[in-house]
Amino acid sequence: MGGNTNLSTERTETIFETIFLTHADVFVFLFLSVWFTLDEVPLGKCNIWLKIVGGYECQRNSVPYQVSLFTGYNYCGGILLSDEWVLSAAHCKPSSNLEVRLGEHDIWEPEHTEQHIMSAKFIRHPDYNSRTQDSDIMLIKLSQPAILNNYVRPAVLPSKCGSAGIMCQISGWGNIRPSDEGSRYPDKLQCLEVPLLSDDTCYNAYPFQITENMICAGYLEGGKDSCQGDSGGPMVCQGELQGVVSWGHGCAQRNKPGVYTKVCNYVSWIKTTMASG
Repeated sequence: MGGNTNLSTERTETIFETIFLTHADVFVFLFLSVWFTLDEVPLGKCNIWLKIVGGYECQRNSVPYQVSLFTGYNYCGGILLSDEWVLSAAHCKPSSNLEVRLGEHDIWEPEHTEQHIMSAKFIRHPDYNSRTQDSDIMLIKLSQPAILNNYVRPAVLPSKCGSAGIMCQISGWGNIRPSDEGSRYPDKLQCLEVPLLSDDTCYNAYPFQITENMICAGYLEGGKDSCQGDSGGPMVCQGELQGVVSWGHGCAQRNKPGVYTKVCNYVSWIKTTMASG
């Protein structure tokens, strides 16, 4: 993912002087080249929200649960869980309803596999903390059921938590350049395989910032990561959804792996919330 090697926690007056923004916010502000104060933007801690850096174009329609939360551009990613529900990151919650795009590969070209459905409501986890990004998870109810087929198919919730060392796939339309190389957003869905890291490795990478509801994945040598625009997207390990793209310190930086919401801790909440409508 893209980012900046000279990260700072201080607030500044322009988008070009800071990088501690959600990836969705970074994209829209850089794209429009508009000046904003940081008081107008949701802030996390010393991080920049996660794209796919160092990945490759996914095989077309090979990630049928991948969702784009679309507001005229790819605002965030998401994961289809049923014909009526999508999972994403709580920090991706917009101020109004948006278009949920399913069955996409090239986000800008009609491919006759897409389904575009408006959101009906957003349900953040009640324990979500916008300062620490703990419980960074959210359900989105669709305004009408999706049609499930080979191109649009739900992800599988985890039967147990993933083990350190297993390989996982992340995907999204986020920034594909490392933090120190600026931004470039792809038209076509990008994929990357990353290893799950141990809790100790995760804590050492982000001292006093990792909670029991977070997991790290990626390469400590850097060069491959999720990045701005990938937030809310899937991390699937051995066929099960283990992570939701959440945050990180820059993108693809050495000793700063991506941080993901630990989905196995939320299966009960997800099922109960979906059942209650």
